[in-house]
Amino acid sequence: MAIDLREEYDKIFRYCYIRVRDRHTAEDLTQETFLRYLERPHYHSGTKTLRLLYTIARNLCVDEYRRRSSQDLPEDLPSGADIEEGVLESLSLQQALAELPYEDRELLLLRYVNDVPVSVISGLLGVSRSTVNRRLKRITEDLRIQLGKEELE
Repeated sequence: MAIDLREEYDKIFRYCYIRVRDRHTAEDLTQETFLRYLERPHYHSGTKTLRLLYTIARNLCVDEYRRRSSQDLPEDLPSGADIEEGVLESLSLQQALAELPYEDRELLLLRYVNDVPVSVISGLLGVSRSTVNRRLKRITEDLRIQLGKEELE
């Protein structure tokens, strides 16, 4: 199964952007991911390409996180009374996601934001596909319950 690297570029960028929350840094990390991938043609395999790309991107994001000494606030914070409800919902979701363990957040990002197949995720994490599916179901149920409690309060 050969994949189109151009199609995966946007997904890897989105993955890096969500991890580092800076557009320019995410662009740099995405380019570095593909450079490292292309520098090692002996690792290229149609079935393992996605896994390798996400492994490289994840490692680069971790390295970037370690290099940062402090967390900067995003520049595009919403403001204005007209969007207060949307902001509150977004903040509730962000807070709920922030309270999840790192592995659970990454699993949600890979599956639902970047549409990475379960088989690729299971290879990345070294677990079975059914384990990935069970974890995803548990995480989304926990989020629904947590967000539902906040609406009742």
